[in-house]
Amino acid sequence: MASQTTILKKKIEEQLVRLLQQLQDLQDERDSLDESEYEEMYNDTVQQLSEFRDQLNKMVSGDMTLVSEFGSVQLAIQAAVSKAFQTPEVIKLFAKKEPGQLRNRLAGLQRDVKLGKVSQSAYQQQAIEILTALKKLGETVTPEEQNYLSSHMTQQMKNFESATNASIGQDTQEKLRNLAAKKIQNAQN
Repeated sequence: MASQTTILKKKIEEQLVRLLQQLQDLQDERDSLDESEYEEMYNDTVQQLSEFRDQLNKMVSGDMTLVSEFGSVQLAIQAAVSKAFQTPEVIKLFAKKEPGQLRNRLAGLQRDVKLGKVSQSAYQQQAIEILTALKKLGETVTPEEQNYLSSHMTQQMKNFESATNASIGQDTQEKLRNLAAKKIQNAQN
């Protein structure tokens, strides 16, 4: 049974990594695709993530030992499917529980927006995602960051934040994120 569980966990991790990479690839190649082609491929990937989440929910509800094993993957999928997080790299860093990398990405974005390499709207979207991910990881945000988050947070992001807070407790969220980080790191090695 343990080897079957290990195989299942590995396949789930591989599927999550594949879908998140697919989102990243789509985002990277967006300029080379026409808008309808991009939208179709993006919606297809989100549909796959949604189906993956539903399957995972069925597995978790049937076997309580899998709750701690796959709950963190559910958080990352929920962020992607709810479209609260639209940046695959931020979803990966959140699932892998890498607040330092998230902070580095935020600093890079701040630099890029000042240099005109990133539009203000793209900066705002990613900054909100990063700050929300940092908060979910239990990191302290500055009062300035909290004010920025409060004044710019989208309704989808508010819904994601309240849904994750309501559906699972902080302790469980922490365990789930730790497990997801470990599993995703192992899957990539």
